[in-house]
Amino acid sequence: MPILHLAQLNVARPRAAMDHEQMAEFAAGLNPVNSLADSAPGFVWRLTDEGSDDATSTRVYGGEIMVNLSVWESREAVWNFVYKSPHFEYLQRRREWFHRMAEAYHVLWWVPAGQLPTVEEATGRLDLLRAKGPTADAFTFRQFFEPQSLAAR
Repeated sequence: MPILHLAQLNVARPRAAMDHEQMAEFAAGLNPVNSLADSAPGFVWRLTDEGSDDATSTRVYGGEIMVNLSVWESREAVWNFVYKSPHFEYLQRRREWFHRMAEAYHVLWWVPAGQLPTVEEATGRLDLLRAKGPTADAFTFRQFFEPQSLAAR
């Protein structure tokens, strides 16, 4: 079986433009949190905009929705970064900067090591999760599919 990495996408609709004062603390935290991710155990890759160290200009679903797309070596690696690092403090404050979303906004899926997902593939996985619920092709931390589940398909 090939080595697989875990891709993750989360999307959010900001409450204001990135240069608005309401987003100032979020914007100020981008570089430190991205640097933390870049040096986190198990981190592989994250999407950035051309000429930038973040992806805040990349928008989907009609241009209103921001994306965060990354690849990790394992579930444990991304889980530890999201929930057991200083990133979690920003996650807890997300309602200050982003609107609540009624539908799924986070999806996970396995990719062959060395393969980087595109934004189009990632939003397709989120659309699949929204349409069918968690499957081996698009799942969540709560309803997680181990990589072995792909071998049987």
